Amino acid sequence: MATQDMTAQQFNEVIADNEIVIVDFWAEWCGPCKSFAPTYEKVSELHEDIVFAKVDTEKEQELASHFQIRSIPTLMVFREQVVLFAQPGMLAEEQLEDVIAKVREVDMAKVHEEVANQEQQEK
Repeated sequence: MATQDMTAQQFNEVIADNEIVIVDFWAEWCGPCKSFAPTYEKVSELHEDIVFAKVDTEKEQELASHFQIRSIPTLMVFREQVVLFAQPGMLAEEQLEDVIAKVREVDMAKVHEEVANQEQQEK
């Protein structure tokens, strides 16, 4: 699957409807973002079961602010609606593949249990 642009209006639905979503927060004026784009596109074509989304931080400032994006590019990986990875900066193809492999290995039942426990403690 190729990359797709994502807006704030689509965000919750895309995250809810897909097991794994990788989001690239970027901007047109950002040199490192432009350098990273071909790698992101290439890896997206190798993983048809993953949504590779791109959020233009200039057009979607509220969404970028919500996720406290301070540096671009920033990658965030959601699995079952939980953020498992968030990191600013470019990744090499091998690094991105490594992140994907690790995200696939995560025991999500355990993660959801930890999230539920944390939410209980905050009440």
